[in-house]
Amino acid sequence: MVLLTAEHLQKSYGTRIIFDDISFSIHEGDKIGVIGVNGTGKSTLLRIAAGVDHADSGEVITMNGMRIAYLSQNPEFTAGTTVLQQVFAGGNPKLALVRDYEETMERLSKSPEDKNLAALSAKLTEEMDKAEAWSLESEAKNILTRLGLTDFGQRVDTLSGGQKKRVALAAALIAPVELLILDEPTNHIDHGTVEWLEKHLEKYSKALLMVTHDRYFLDRVANRTLELEHGKIFSYQANYTNFLEMKAEREELEAAGERKRQNLLRSELEWVRRGAQARSTKQKARLQRFEGLSSQKAPEEKQNVELSSVGSRLGRKTIELENVCKSYDEKIFIKDFNYIVLRDDRIGITGDNGCGKTTLLKMMTGKLQPDSGMVHWGETVKIGVFSQENEDMDESVKVLDYIREVAEYIQTGDGRVSASQMLEKFLFPADMQRGPISMLSGGEKRRLYLARVLMSAPNILFLDEPTNDLDLETLMILEDYLEGFQGAVIAVSHDRYFLDKTVNRIFAFLGEGKIRQYEGGYSDCKAAREKEVPVVEAMKPQKMDSAREKGSSPTTKMSYKDQREYDTIGDEIAKIEEKIWMIEKLMETCVADYTELQRLSQEKEAVGSKLESRMERWMELSELAEEIEKNRTERG
Repeated sequence: MVLLTAEHLQKSYGTRIIFDDISFSIHEGDKIGVIGVNGTGKSTLLRIAAGVDHADSGEVITMNGMRIAYLSQNPEFTAGTTVLQQVFAGGNPKLALVRDYEETMERLSKSPEDKNLAALSAKLTEEMDKAEAWSLESEAKNILTRLGLTDFGQRVDTLSGGQKKRVALAAALIAPVELLILDEPTNHIDHGTVEWLEKHLEKYSKALLMVTHDRYFLDRVANRTLELEHGKIFSYQANYTNFLEMKAEREELEAAGERKRQNLLRSELEWVRRGAQARSTKQKARLQRFEGLSSQKAPEEKQNVELSSVGSRLGRKTIELENVCKSYDEKIFIKDFNYIVLRDDRIGITGDNGCGKTTLLKMMTGKLQPDSGMVHWGETVKIGVFSQENEDMDESVKVLDYIREVAEYIQTGDGRVSASQMLEKFLFPADMQRGPISMLSGGEKRRLYLARVLMSAPNILFLDEPTNDLDLETLMILEDYLEGFQGAVIAVSHDRYFLDKTVNRIFAFLGEGKIRQYEGGYSDCKAAREKEVPVVEAMKPQKMDSAREKGSSPTTKMSYKDQREYDTIGDEIAKIEEKIWMIEKLMETCVADYTELQRLSQEKEAVGSKLESRMERWMELSELAEEIEKNRTERG
């Protein structure tokens, strides 16, 4: 079934054409990854599909009554709302009911003597029962917990940017829709959370349209790829790996077609130059053929970000960390850490959000002083830092002047290169170089910032989340560049593919200030850590007791709704298991009916996902009940 059809879309920003008469459709079961160089309009395409932006011409047609959930790169929030209220801020009636219930319970907790609020609470509780909305609330809490947010009552306006993005992601995942649109869902979340989201979306039964630069994620989730290139769109029924193969085949065919056209042009040109008289119908046809071949537009040459090794000589002494310690608000982030950076080191730094990865980078670059211990730098060390934010980027400055602020010329493996030539290597043609930075897209600004960092010719390069907002082609060229870089590279990244391809040593933050070294890339580190951690411990779900994390007294009782859910969840799980059994029996009777078999298979997948969610919730409630009983026993 076709959910959405886009026909003849055109979109421009000033003189810059983003879409040039593109068309595509989204079907039920599609999980589409959108790929393209920064500035080709990936986020714009998502906004148009979601209905929050419009093309200059063309139209988007959706199925009657179709519901869409959209996660933008910079989501907006209602001031004063809590995490859980924001998750249920959508327009769906069931979401609205849960939101009203949460708001009422919060007000009642502050004014328990208010009889009107108590009556409203009772009424909403009854409506929640009728609508069977309790499971929706528990599913939302489970998703928030998986995304690392356990304080459901925390005000959204007190959260960091990354935490806000995760709240918006939870809201999109919980929404009952036919099409889910996600713009960079893997940014600002750690490896474990990315892997959970990957598995969640693998089982997701609705259509999915997403932009992400995480290649493992694309490979495992997407079953279709849309590529934006030079204002056109190309569709591939493939995940990322197969897309690369099919794209190479398409470009080879285009190149072969262009070679054939050029040969025909040369042949016709020779005939025209011989002074053939265009009097006969046949001769006129040949001239028309020549004109037609001449007017055909050749395939645009593929532009790549080309980087030759840029760097300065690095002496024997590099950077040495000696018993380095760092704490904030009595929380230890780094404790007694020692390391001497080798001249050709390729180090990846991993760990949960907020564990101290960027803090370590800042101490190594001299931007932050350790509480104790020492950091020593060699005399020839020249540091380049590609940070998470585009530092010192005055958007009124011209693109070329921004690079010239660092250097007018630089020596590379290809010889002396000017600032303008460097920009051309980074896909900034002359007309863009003369324009202000404010005209660039977010991804293009990141690419420009990377060019500025490399223009400074560092010999120790620090990369803090380099894969955020860089397109896949730029990432591939950057990875190739790092392979030949004459110096050390230290990178903080949540991109598993990037770490596997570029580093040979991992610094893993394990908590309580401990940093352990593992040889190899991310996959090697993960395999080694899985051997260290007992399987039972690794499979335990995260606790949802936010009070204990804050250091307050342990839970003494369940809330009313948690107790109610705990009392009924066993029967609910049994009913779901029975439904799966019935679906399997029906599947056995319609083996020849492919359409019905496909429908039942999708239904079984959806019900199975619900069963998994309820089993996880049952485990959480069981652990909570056990802890309450333990506390009660200890108190005597």
